Amino acid sequence: MLKNIDPALNADVLHALRSMGHGDTVVVSDTNFPSDSIARQTVLGKLLRIDNVSAARAIEAILSVMPLQPSAGRMEIMGAPDEIPPVQQEVQAAIDGAEGKPAPMYGIERFAFYEEAKKAYCVITTGENRFYGCFLFTKGVIPPEAV
Repeated sequence: MLKNIDPALNADVLHALRSMGHGDTVVVSDTNFPSDSIARQTVLGKLLRIDNVSAARAIEAILSVMPLQPSAGRMEIMGAPDEIPPVQQEVQAAIDGAEGKPAPMYGIERFAFYEEAKKAYCVITTGENRFYGCFLFTKGVIPPEAV
């Protein structure tokens, strides 16, 4: 156990998040996403896991240590791209909480999401079993402290 580190974050996830640079992306996926096959095509080349928690809980943990570039992506529902299901509403609340202000997600068509995911630094799969619990986050920066 470490102080001030969310216990949902394991060593592999922490290492990947620390290794990412500004502009690198991370996919956080549900259990239905083809996580392993997509992860093999990412920069890291292997699947990471935050098991037994919802997408919102995993994202809350990730955003407790990772600065977020101004927006995050969500996989759109096929045939209803503007619909925001409960899993995405919960993730939006986690993002807004981490940012301290509203930071609306943008939609990504399902198959375009798969293509973007292949370009990511890594894929982290969660225990989320609801459909459309897949998200794309871009790492931001931590500004230098004022002297």
